[in-house]
Amino acid sequence: MSASLLVIGSSNTDMIIRVPQIPRPGETLLGGTFSTAAGGKGANQAVSAARAGGRVTFVARLGSDVFGDQAAAGFKKEKINLKYLVRDPKAPSGVALIFVSEQGENSIGVAGGANTRLSPADIRAAAPAIKDADMVLLQLETPIPTVIAAAKLAKKAGVPVLLNPAPAQALPDELLANVSILTPNETEAAALTGIEVTNTASAARAAEALRARGVPTVIITLGAKGAWVASPEGAEHVSGFEVKAVDSTAAGDTFNGALAVRLSEGAPLREAVRFAHASAAISVTRLGAQPSIPDRDEISRFLKKAAKK
Repeated sequence: MSASLLVIGSSNTDMIIRVPQIPRPGETLLGGTFSTAAGGKGANQAVSAARAGGRVTFVARLGSDVFGDQAAAGFKKEKINLKYLVRDPKAPSGVALIFVSEQGENSIGVAGGANTRLSPADIRAAAPAIKDADMVLLQLETPIPTVIAAAKLAKKAGVPVLLNPAPAQALPDELLANVSILTPNETEAAALTGIEVTNTASAARAAEALRARGVPTVIITLGAKGAWVASPEGAEHVSGFEVKAVDSTAAGDTFNGALAVRLSEGAPLREAVRFAHASAAISVTRLGAQPSIPDRDEISRFLKKAAKK
């Protein structure tokens, strides 16, 4: 049977403008193309996990508006269980405004809307789904008290918690003590440890600092350079894949959703990280958040092709 994943987090509608370069403060750039796409870190990870082969339940809040309608329809198309999805009558659905440069870099501003009202009570209502999950995925676009409540409830139920600590911010030990796997990128690792991550050596130091705070497994993602993986079994660098990046939006979310699926299926940590790298590498070659996320067959073909090189 496929892995059962519970994702708790945000859902946004992404409004994307392609520009020659990211605008500087006070600068107006003309000539960019505009598009919209489904996004939000929680929703992206839910879709990534579903396409990677997981059975996914998503706990979130959407506004009672057209953006919420469109998001819910998209989740249903992905066969994501929405039993614990709340339609908020008082707050609009979340929106993200994204600039994407010709080099594939992005700059993002988010209006959280209903995401900011996801509450510990919403988490308690989803307790049956938490207990039945093989893994719980969390991020930081919803209130920290809600994230803490989810992590505590999962740990009490004996369910491993994967926390993607994004957007970057300091976190209390109360949260980290209930996390099984932490997946910061370089910026997020620096925010959590005060250690600037610029290479594998500094990534190793940051990972050990985080493990010292009670997280058993730390995976610091390094973009195309791969990831530094530190666990009770040891530490190592796991290489990534070189591709021509078009848009890095949701690459981290794609990585985390795919990682959770393979770990929940019982794959060794290194194998799961390589699978997640492949999924993320495919995603950066396409525009948009959820539209860029590959399915299981694409990931498998990518890995087979890479193995022949």
